[in-house]
Amino acid sequence: MTSKERMMRALAREKPDRLPVTIHQWQQYHLNTYLGGVDALDAFKICGLDASIQYFEAMGQFWIPDAEKHVVQSSQWREDIEVVRDDPNDKILHHTIITPGGKLTYKTAGNLTTTWITEYLIKKHEDLELIEKYMPVPKLDKRAIATEYDRVGDAGILRGFVWGDQAGCWQHACCMMNVQELILQTADHPDWVHRLLRTLLERKLHFIEESLAGARFDLIETGGGASSDTVISPALFREFCLPYDRQIHDALHAVRHRSTYHTCGGMMRILDLITENGTDASETLAPRGVGGNITDPQKVREIFGGKIAMIGGMDQFNILTCGSKRDIQAEVRRLFEGFGKNGGYICSASDHFFETPVENLRIFAEAAKECIYE
Repeated sequence: MTSKERMMRALAREKPDRLPVTIHQWQQYHLNTYLGGVDALDAFKICGLDASIQYFEAMGQFWIPDAEKHVVQSSQWREDIEVVRDDPNDKILHHTIITPGGKLTYKTAGNLTTTWITEYLIKKHEDLELIEKYMPVPKLDKRAIATEYDRVGDAGILRGFVWGDQAGCWQHACCMMNVQELILQTADHPDWVHRLLRTLLERKLHFIEESLAGARFDLIETGGGASSDTVISPALFREFCLPYDRQIHDALHAVRHRSTYHTCGGMMRILDLITENGTDASETLAPRGVGGNITDPQKVREIFGGKIAMIGGMDQFNILTCGSKRDIQAEVRRLFEGFGKNGGYICSASDHFFETPVENLRIFAEAAKECIYE
């Protein structure tokens, strides 16, 4: 069975020949530091992992490498960027968006491993009017996607995103306004929050219809970490995430795409809500060591099993990076027996890593190859 067949079988909630094993996403820092700068597909091959290639095209995501080179512009939404500090170890950017109705500003900073927001775009309720009227949506190049799909071939799957700094509406909104402030807004001004989420939803649905329909992806990422139950309550999730997530997943299904709902944090108190939102798979199944709250994979399987495929589970810091060979092998076996006993599971690092030895990644891959389905 090829890596693509193996992973697609798992996404269909079936049993492949053996446990699929991958990582969520290669970071350029790790590729440059530990793998001589090879591209992601070659890195998967070097480590013996099933490839899960993230397709990045200029979509206005502040967190992608060199995002300032790929901002989304239009005649009515021009983003000017002042490079305050160009040191790659301590970069500072000030962003000004100019529209016919006024200006918006935000600030970002970054280093060789990541990027973060230091000043948020939305500072008052009236700022939403400019977003409603002028914020553009990019259009993907489907020919370029097809070329990448063919390049990946049987080595694995090609993953795409729903447009936005984060794919989910609530999660995207948390990149425009500090999450603590947005949570307060849900209590003080819930109608305004829903207005913001509807504005983002309209654009995401347009993006799905225009750019994802007919695009050759195996899996589309939705959601984002700000919906985790370690960030918001199940009650907030039900009101401010669930209805919007469901519409996104329905739209993806209408254009024949599978989705995976990304929750890089706590999940245990919202597992039933994730099953309600219509996604085909759930990630990242994060354990406590990386900020999640999953301690018993079997409890997750009891709710998800047969309904939603599962991706993730491996503690990428305490075990994959710092653990011994025996630690890694034992954890892969535990995850296989907990999440993957009946199929429908792709074992993966729960999220990003930066200092993981290549040999540990090879041990990870080899341990999964010992987990055979009968």
